[in-house]
Parts: sequence; structure tokens; C-alpha cells
Amino acid sequence: MAFVSGLWNSLVGCNEKEVIWQELSRLYLDSTLKYLSVSEIDKEEVPIVFGEAHRISFNKSAFGYTYTPLNFVSIYHIDTRKAEVKMPSGQVDTPVIEDNRDGTVSIKYEPREEGVHELYVKYNGEHVQGSPYKFHVDSIASGYVTAYGPGLLNGVSGEPSEFTISTKGAGSGGLSMAVEGPSKAEITCHDNKDGTVSVSYLPTAPGEYKISVRFGDKHIKGSPFLAKVTGEGRKRNQISVGSCSEVTLPGKVSDNDIRSLNASIQAPSGLEEPCFLKRLPSGNIGISFTPREAGQHIVSVKKMGVHIQNSPFNITVTAQEVGDSKKVQVSGNALKEGKTHSENTFTVDTRNAGYGGLSLSIEGPSKAEIQCADGKDGVLAISYKPTEPGYYIVNLKFADHHVEGSPFTVKVSGEGSNRQREKIQRQRDQAPLTEVGTNCKLTFKMPGITSFDLAATVTSPGGVSEDAEIQEVEDGLYSVHFVPKELGVHTVSVKYREIHIPGSPFQFTVGPLKDSGAHLVKAGGPGLERGEAGRFNEFNVWTREAGAGQLAISLEGPSKAEIDFKDRKDGSCDVSYKIEEPGEYRIGLKFNEQHIPDSPFKVYISPAVGDAYLLEVAQFPDSAQVDKPTQFYIRLNGAKGTLDSRVTSPSGKSDDCFIQNIDGDQYSIRFMPRENGVHNINVKFNGVHIPASPLRIKVGKDDADPAAVHAHGPGLGTVKTGVKTDLIIDTCNAGVGLLAVTLDGPSRVAMDCTDVDEGYKVRYTPLAPGFYYLSIKYNGAHIVGSPFKIEATGANLAEIGAQETSSVTVETVQKVAKSAQKLGPVLPNFKSDASKVTSKGMGLKKAYLNKHNQFTVHAGDAGTNICYVGIYGPKGPCDEVQLKHKGKNNYECWYVVRDRGDYIVIVKWGDEHIPGSPYKVEV
Repeated sequence: MAFVSGLWNSLVGCNEKEVIWQELSRLYLDSTLKYLSVSEIDKEEVPIVFGEAHRISFNKSAFGYTYTPLNFVSIYHIDTRKAEVKMPSGQVDTPVIEDNRDGTVSIKYEPREEGVHELYVKYNGEHVQGSPYKFHVDSIASGYVTAYGPGLLNGVSGEPSEFTISTKGAGSGGLSMAVEGPSKAEITCHDNKDGTVSVSYLPTAPGEYKISVRFGDKHIKGSPFLAKVTGEGRKRNQISVGSCSEVTLPGKVSDNDIRSLNASIQAPSGLEEPCFLKRLPSGNIGISFTPREAGQHIVSVKKMGVHIQNSPFNITVTAQEVGDSKKVQVSGNALKEGKTHSENTFTVDTRNAGYGGLSLSIEGPSKAEIQCADGKDGVLAISYKPTEPGYYIVNLKFADHHVEGSPFTVKVSGEGSNRQREKIQRQRDQAPLTEVGTNCKLTFKMPGITSFDLAATVTSPGGVSEDAEIQEVEDGLYSVHFVPKELGVHTVSVKYREIHIPGSPFQFTVGPLKDSGAHLVKAGGPGLERGEAGRFNEFNVWTREAGAGQLAISLEGPSKAEIDFKDRKDGSCDVSYKIEEPGEYRIGLKFNEQHIPDSPFKVYISPAVGDAYLLEVAQFPDSAQVDKPTQFYIRLNGAKGTLDSRVTSPSGKSDDCFIQNIDGDQYSIRFMPRENGVHNINVKFNGVHIPASPLRIKVGKDDADPAAVHAHGPGLGTVKTGVKTDLIIDTCNAGVGLLAVTLDGPSRVAMDCTDVDEGYKVRYTPLAPGFYYLSIKYNGAHIVGSPFKIEATGANLAEIGAQETSSVTVETVQKVAKSAQKLGPVLPNFKSDASKVTSKGMGLKKAYLNKHNQFTVHAGDAGTNICYVGIYGPKGPCDEVQLKHKGKNNYECWYVVRDRGDYIVIVKWGDEHIPGSPYKVEV
């Protein structure tokens, strides 16, 4: 990033940096995949059906960058494409498949029955993403409103989804549409003047969207429609497979067994990388890897560190199969200059370059949308579409090495997008050093909540967890206080209604900081998720762990922003911004010229809320149960308008809430949760969120806790290039959740994740020296210490270009620690001598009914320990016993008995009886 900024200054000839965020767009595809097979029976090569290589899913935003919506795979050979339609009667029909000769196919079908049909689309025997698709067939006469089009079935986040509504002969009536789902979807309509309306909506998050089409306030037939939107539109997808070997493993291998198997491949030079295991359609296990050199490779498959039967296997790679970037042919003027808002196209020919992945990154003032088309002759046509003028850096690599001429410098001219930018910079001083025994404080702002529902815990480096005190400093501003007992990194968890607040769990170092930098800055709050026009929207930034430096805050969007900054002088600050015009904005946060994790943040600013501010929530439940109705109340307090509410489940499914007027201005809102986990309830008034919306509620058991996840191992320290390294992610007692591991650095890495007893083992092999950042998220929240800064040293095995990202995601299972170590507080190591304790008093000899019977214990010379007193009578324990410390380890004890008989009085100093104990007392 520093290189790009410097290049910009030198090119435009100015000393002052322009207030923009450099953006990165990336494409990675394997242009040539080869499939080999090894049969353990006859050793013959047999063609196998394996159409989808191992995929690595990526976050929306890697470390400081957002990526282009792309995933292109060119297969070396194409075997089968198959489509079937299952009719309502149960019969199966075959549609017509037409090849469009542009990398896509068209499926045409003429229905013969009315009702819901299912379209099965398979490629090489496996369902394509989203298959089977459901569609409804009407046989109604004209005069009805109907809707059709792909946008009613599926879509890709970040890309418009389209469908058509036909109102021919339907008469007069109001036509209304609504799209509900995990994100706000902007809807645009166009009247075609022929009785049809073209509708387009833009989903910005993956999940299931409900599309409602009403005519005359009634749903049309088939409405609401359910469309599945994939996340590929906002992610950079990468296929890191060069060839695949099919190996027949002995016996039956279950899906659970695959999770405990790991594989690695060792090249003739000694380079060892993890490779991937996947069940093939044949039922066997496929081993996928990228060949980097010619010769015999050794593939090892292990279970819990032990070779399986017939492992290791040998695979031979010829020189022609190894990718050679020097043989890639690139042509086109678009690598020298380009135009904004236009497709700038160049061609890439990899046919004679062997097997390898082609990666393209374009870095500059805007995120350039990338498209790729595979021509009939095997030559790729790649185009990019920037939105801002300026100089762009284009990195083009094949098999992890730059092609000739890369990186290219491209001058882009033309009109910009007229987006307004505002930026402030503030110097952040080093927070005061904390020591053992001093009062430590963590501050955060959360307006509009009830402080009684806040709770905080602090876990020491030794694993001891204790409750922490929360104080309300002023309205909406809270501070967590605790007194540490040891040096090191503490974990501070802050929860509201048993759900982690944005930013939690926090890292808090007692004593000197071990590291510093932008990767240790945290930001969170409602102002980074959504905002409202015409008022200040707030979020928190915590820089305490990052040390001293300069914090830069930038807002970019349709209009200028007013930014306010308040320093709390304890390593935290709160930021507020005010925008007059609604729309989509970007908030960039940089520390010492580097983006902090997950920056830039995309925020949608809604119109001014109006009377929605008057509404308040009452009797909101603490939790709910699956399949049991739950309700709460809304008071309008005189506001006039329409109230509506929807609930969104953890899986992204959205459903209407039932709203009923109770009395005057009070309404009840009821919903029926269908799955466990944290649900979001959106409450809107006149189409605008009320201040407390979205409300969050935990349904059933959701015990996934990122604060309980820990990482350790050599893979978190200094690593060597070309050497396989690993780390352990301990998820014991952290519940079940989604574990996402992302590695950003100067090179792509082969990475895998294996199930082990204490959690999950992640292995990777860096190819280029430099700093890597390892992000570990559990259910979407960073664990303490994440992102981890890792330094790789050694030879450069892959040419460095733009920042590369590798990722793996695992749905975890319940893990319980097998060790016998105690969880919770640990007793100190006392040094004492119980034989030096004395005790005297009438209460050790004789006692009286319903009176205070007293004795004393003197342990001034017995060292340090805990005094225990217990009294047991003929009918069980004594009713009342009180022990009071009088100072200098001298104690006074009295007790009351209610029954006659013999009692036993026990006095212990630590684990040992004092002289005379146990005592026999008559009553």
C-alpha cells in the first residue's frame, strides 16, 4: 500500500496525499486442471468424474481490502451436463440444454402441468450451486398478475437480481413489491409499456430472501417467492488445485473420518505443503494439490499423526505439467491505459504454459469490477471496469509468478463517480501502563440500552475467570473495572443480554505490550453497521493494544460527512458522524497508514427516522425457545404511522412478526423462532428502524463463545518459507460454532484444517518471506489476539505481488477438555503449620439450647491459610454458625443449637485439623 501511495504522488507531482482509500480487486482461477487416478487394484489410469475442485471460501473483506465478485474455473476436460425437471405429478421430464459458447448454457423447458416444478441441474454428476431450483407454473387465463424470472429463484450478493411482472388485462389496482432478507435490497422498477414491469433488486449479503408481490393488497399466485442468494458476489473465491489424484482407501471412510484425516505432498526439492481431501462421486477420496516442480512427489495421508494403510503414495509430475509464467502470452492496450465506467479488455493465453492458477489483482483509487471470458480457442479475455480516474497497479501472476511485464502501471482517464470524501486524523498516545494490583479500565459507548442487562468477565492468562464491575460513567458511556492478579494478556468479555457486544471479547495486556500495530486496533458499534441521515451515528475505536500512532478516519459516499472524535484517554475513543443524504457509504479506519481489521466498513445510511424516535420497547424477553411463541410490546407514545416487524434467524431466514393492537398506543409483537441461536428482530415505523432496532434475542442453546477459543503453536511465531507449519485452535468448552481462519500475506499458501482432540489443527506453508496476518473468527467474532502477526523468513519461492489471501472454514463440533485440570479459580500455594494453632472457650466443651455458644481460634504463629469450622449434631448440621476474623489470624466463632444430644465441632487450618479437633460437645 505504501508503494501505491508513493507512486501516486510521484505521478501526479504533488506532495500532499489525496484523501482516498486504495482498493484492491482480485481474480484467481485455475485455467487448466488435470485429473489423474491411481487404482490400488490394477494400477491403471482411469478417467474419473470430478467436476468441482476444493474451494476455499473467503471473507467479504480480507485484511483491509474488499474483493471483486468473481469465481471462474476453466476445466481441462468437460464430461457431462445434465438437467431434469420433476413435475408435480412426480414424473421426470428432460429440458433442452443449449451451449451459448460464452461459458454459459441456457436451459429451455415447455411445461405441461400446473404447480410447483423442480429443476435439477448437474455437472459431472454433481448438483450445481442452488440445484434443485423450484419454479411455479400457472395455467390461469389472462387477467391475472404473474411474475417470472431468475431473480425469484436465486442470485449473487452484490449483483442485481432481475424478474418480470406481467399485469396484462389485470385491470386497475395497486402493484407493490417487497424484498426481505439478511440485507437491505435496493429495488428499481421499469415500466416496459407493454403490460409488463421489469424489476431489479440488489442484495448485499448472502442468505434466503423473501420476495412479496401484491396486486390490490393481495399476494399474486406464488408470492412470497423464496430466492437463495449466494455469497460469492462479495468474496474472492480461489481454486488452489493443480492436479487431483484419486486414491482408494481401505474399508469404508465416513465423512467424520475425513475430518480427522490430513494429507501433505512433498516435492523432490523437499518443499512440503498441505493438500486437500474430498470425497469424490465415486465414493473414493480425492487428493488435490498444485504441482510446483517436476519429478516424483510423495503424498502422505495420516489419521491423528499415523499413516493410513498404503500411505505414502507416489505421484509423478512431468516438466510439461509445471506452470511456467514466462510462456504466458499477454496482449491488449488495456494494460497501458483505460477508461472509467467502461470495459477495458486484454487477452491472456496460458495454453502452452503448463498447469497452474492465474491470478489478477488491480489496485487503485476504486475497486475495479473484473470479468473473464474463456474463448473457443482457449484464450482468456479479461476486462476490468474502474469507477475513478488515476493510476492503477495490475499484478498478473501464473503459478504464483509474475507474467512478463507484471506488475503493469495503467493510466485510467474519464469521469469519476462524484463520491464525496471526508477525513480526519488524530494522534493516539500510548495508554498508561497497568500493573498487577492496579485498577484497570476498559471504556465503551452503547447508547439506548439498559445497564442492568450488561455483564462483564475477565479471564487471566492462567485461565482464571472472574466477574468484573461495570460502571455507567455518563448516559450511554460505560467502563469495565477489574484488578489483575498476574501479568500478561487478559480476555475481557462484555455481554448485553448474554450476547457479546461489538468488539468483544477484548484483549487487555497487563504490563508492557508485547506487540503493536494496526492489526491490534478494534472498532465496533451501531455506526459501523447502519446509520440514519440528519443525526450523529456513533461507534467505538480501541487503540490501547496497538500502542501510539496516528488514527485516520475517512467517510466516502454520496454526500459530505461531519465527523466528531472524543478521546477517553484510556486507549479508547468514540467517533460520531453526521450525514445529510441517505445512501451507501464506506468508513475507512487506518492506524499508522494501515487498515485495521475488517476496514473499510460498508454502511447504509437510511432516511431521517421522523416519529420513529418516539417509540419504545417494553417487556422484551431475555430468551426464547424454539417453536414456542414469544412476544414483547411497543408503545407509540403519540407517533402516527405504520408499524411493521420481521425476525431474521441465524441462518438468514426471514419471517413476518404478528402485530396486534392491545390498547390505544400499545401494540404486541409476536414471533415463532424455528432454530437455535441469536435472532435479529427488525422493528420499523413508517419504513424506518426504531432506535432500538434490530433487537437481538438468544433462542434456545447458543453456547458458541469466541472468548473461550485460544490458539497456540509454532504457526503463530516466526516461520520458514517452504516449511510446513501448524497451530492448534483450542475450542474445548467454547460450544459449537463456525470457525473461519484467514491468512493474508505476500503469497498464497496451501492451508488445511484437521479435527484433533483439543480442537482443530491448521497447517500451512508460506512461500514468500514477509509479514502474514492470521485472522481466527468464531461465529463471526475475532478471538483474543486475532489477527496474529506472523513473520516468515527464508528464500522467496513465489514472486511477491499484491497481498494474497488464503482461507478455510469449518463448522465445529462440541469439544470437551480431557485433562483433569480444574476450571475456575486456583487456590494459592499456602505455607502453614496447623499444629501451631490453638483454640479455647466453653463452646468447645459444653453448649446450651438457643443461646450463643462461643470459642476462639488463634493462628497468629501458624502461617497463612484458611480457617474452616463445621458443627454436626444428632439431627444434622448446626442451624447457625458464624466466624469472624479479629485480625492477625485470630478468629471468634459462635453457634446456636436447637436440639439436645452430642455434637461434633471440627476446626481446620487449611486441610489439616488443629490440635484437639474434632471436639465432642454435650448439649
